Amino acid sequence: MTDLNAQFAGTIPATYDRCLGPLLFEPYARDFVSRLPWDQYQDVLELAAGTGILTHHLRRALPASANLTATDLNPDMLAIAQAKYPNLPRVAWRQADAQALPFPDASFDAVACQFGIMFFPDKPAACRDIRRVLKRGGLFAFSVWDSLDHNPLGAIARSTVNRFFTADPPTFYDVPYGFANPPLLREWLVQAALEVLSMDSVAQVNQSPSAYAAAEGIIAGNPALISIQERATAPADLIVRAAAEELGARYGHAPCRLPMRALVITARAV
Repeated sequence: MTDLNAQFAGTIPATYDRCLGPLLFEPYARDFVSRLPWDQYQDVLELAAGTGILTHHLRRALPASANLTATDLNPDMLAIAQAKYPNLPRVAWRQADAQALPFPDASFDAVACQFGIMFFPDKPAACRDIRRVLKRGGLFAFSVWDSLDHNPLGAIARSTVNRFFTADPPTFYDVPYGFANPPLLREWLVQAALEVLSMDSVAQVNQSPSAYAAAEGIIAGNPALISIQERATAPADLIVRAAAEELGARYGHAPCRLPMRALVITARAV
């Protein structure tokens, strides 16, 4: 899987973790874990683990005897996760492509993925491979962002970034925020022999210490930065400052309180 929009490398993972971790991923990870009976599972696979935010919460929710395998396509993301959480018990960190998982059939009781499936280029293939590694009756739980209409952080980032390109602006923001399609999700899951159990809309208002930190995260903490550095008409910091001004004017400069919405989906292997 070599999609530019999925390349979290170089300086991107550290900015992602520092700026977006507390704003986006920590609050949603707590909600994600609270919804499901993780104490029932012994062998769990996490996909797109990133910098380990959901991993940490899953490990705390699982039984002490459970094994958690945390995977990500990008080794730079996993390096930060391992440095942050060097002593998580019974956690194996592993680089893996979610479309071709390096695990035997029926290896896991549950598979979890927070805000990662949007980046898989062939999502139906990923669903099929997830079903392959799940035991019959096993759980697949994942989350996706709702559209830009419900996530102004992404909408403001995209519109700001686009102003600094004479042509062909980055497509990154259409990826995480362009996948809230319940009928299509249901179709792919059912085709992969995964029975849909629930699809819940989860709205939150989360807080960043400043509008600048939020803008830095959503612009320099993802692969849009690669296109900005290569082709934008201004340096990344100027674009971040422009986005921060708009975010601050609408949602506060310090702190910045941002409304957002996601979908949490659960399915069972049949």
